[in-house]
Amino acid sequence: MPHVEILFRNALIFDGSGKKPIKGNVGVSDDRITFVQPNKKKNQVSSEMEFDLEGLALAPGFIDAHTHDDYAVFDTHKIYPKLTQGVTTIVAGNCGISLPPLDLNGTIPVPPMNLLGDSGIYRFPSMKSYRDALVKNHHAVNMVYLIGHSALRIKVMKDINRVATSDETIMMHNLLAQALDEGASGLSTGLFYPPNKAANENEVIGVASAMRNKRGIYTTHMRDEGDDVLKSIEESVSTASKAGVPLLISHHKCTGQQNWGKTRETLKVLEGNSNAPPLNFDVYPYTAGSTVLHEDQVSEETRIMVTWSQSHPERTGQELSKIAEEWGVSCKEAAVRLKPAGAIYFQMHEEDVRRLLKSDIAIIGSDGIPEDEHPHPRLWGTFPRIIGHYARDLGLLSMTEAIHKMTGLPAQVFGLRWRGKIAPNYFADLVIFDPDLIIDKADYQNPKLPSEGINSVWVNGRETLKAEKIVNADAGYFLKADFAG
Repeated sequence: MPHVEILFRNALIFDGSGKKPIKGNVGVSDDRITFVQPNKKKNQVSSEMEFDLEGLALAPGFIDAHTHDDYAVFDTHKIYPKLTQGVTTIVAGNCGISLPPLDLNGTIPVPPMNLLGDSGIYRFPSMKSYRDALVKNHHAVNMVYLIGHSALRIKVMKDINRVATSDETIMMHNLLAQALDEGASGLSTGLFYPPNKAANENEVIGVASAMRNKRGIYTTHMRDEGDDVLKSIEESVSTASKAGVPLLISHHKCTGQQNWGKTRETLKVLEGNSNAPPLNFDVYPYTAGSTVLHEDQVSEETRIMVTWSQSHPERTGQELSKIAEEWGVSCKEAAVRLKPAGAIYFQMHEEDVRRLLKSDIAIIGSDGIPEDEHPHPRLWGTFPRIIGHYARDLGLLSMTEAIHKMTGLPAQVFGLRWRGKIAPNYFADLVIFDPDLIIDKADYQNPKLPSEGINSVWVNGRETLKAEKIVNADAGYFLKADFAG
């Protein structure tokens, strides 16, 4: 009689491949799945622990393709929102913002580097030093890490308001190559943001080419997500193609009322270029984004909510327009007075969000900012919202398709072999949930509410979330992209 450590019986199994679910049993020993057995097979199995999942679903742990959990991963309480959504793997170092390879020696990080925290957290001069600190500290979820182009520019260049010289580009190229050798999985850019904005395409190609020959992925917060979104997509595709690397466009959207509906055009371009190089985009299921507060992004037609403010912390969670009215100034002037600060921008249209979620090349990333005092609800609700609201309640896509976009497909995009599926020899990252009850509860007024319907979460074969409590805070592994084969 076969023996396993853990046996899950009578589960509705979504295996992450995109195939329809089956009723069956799953065996786990150590950190791996040992077998998947349909219920119609009556093979006898012995186990040390057994769970009857009748009425519940079993899926691979969700992969959050876009996070800013770079420092939050050191704090179990700050990772709690991810576990309560069923997330077992996070990708950090996005939008050009990463902790390594920077040691700021106590100087104040420039926006948007301050989204991760204050100057004290920028104390990792190499990818190795960051990874060593993670190993020493332990972490509850698996982690994939990207090196930010903005971080490289700040490390190498005295003046980041210009294009890098050839020597500076070579230095950044070599730093990225070193980071890849030490465990990084790719390069991210934030060409929209001041520390990265001055870089031209040739500079990015020069740095990103360190990833040629399947060593990593290029992710980008594009130069423009509004009026020039199509030009930015063209630049992104060109950069990845010339550098010879896979491309992931971060939190794809079309911002500004004048651009609502433009996803019809962007999807034609993205899906038409999805093979050479491999191209995907991540998306979150909300019509608002969140980042630093800057007066250049303030317009009369855009609703804006303050997520934090160092100069006026009492204004956290308030509407910018109401603050401006109280102060008797314009919204732009109010934004200046509130800085440094963060904000939620209500810039997108629901039909565009739905159109993007349905795309075959879309994967799911929360883009949550754990350091925000009043965060965007995506930090707590992204994954259950897609399964519960968009798949089950609206029927926009099937539950099978939704789970594939947050498991098997992102595992493929990031080269995470033996992750993202329920199959023999795959790592036992698992989430158990009630398909009838799973739903997000966080909203813009109350953004820190856990989702409902998540029964338990397992990371590398260890139960990590049980009855809404973290029971193992050290089950996560540091993962490296592997695009071989």
